Amino acid sequence: MAVAFTGTALIMRVTRNNMLEELGKNYVVTLRAKGLPERVIIWKHVFRNALHPLVSIFGQVLAFLINGFAITSIVLNLPTIQTIYLQATLRQDVFLASTILVMIAITVVVGNLISDVLLAWIDPRIRYE
Repeated sequence: MAVAFTGTALIMRVTRNNMLEELGKNYVVTLRAKGLPERVIIWKHVFRNALHPLVSIFGQVLAFLINGFAITSIVLNLPTIQTIYLQATLRQDVFLASTILVMIAITVVVGNLISDVLLAWIDPRIRYE
């Protein structure tokens, strides 16, 4: 839960900052002047535009949650990949340590790939050629 709450806090902070930034733009003033309800303005227009940076950091948060925390797992004495990595580093087990580093790199690449695909799916203006 400690690892999940940290990832959630990052997502909440980024979402809040993006929403506040989008609410101050000119198109929101125009939508309010047209008389649209605030609920429609926020969910249909502002939130959709605020999703782009959130989806961009999703890949990093995903890899962050999969790999976990080294300090949390060591303090709580949990058998996670980070404690195994620390023990392999202390024992100078190069093969195990490099294998774990490659696994972490693969999760980062897969997370970034997922975030790129989600970004292209959310915004039809984005095209990869």
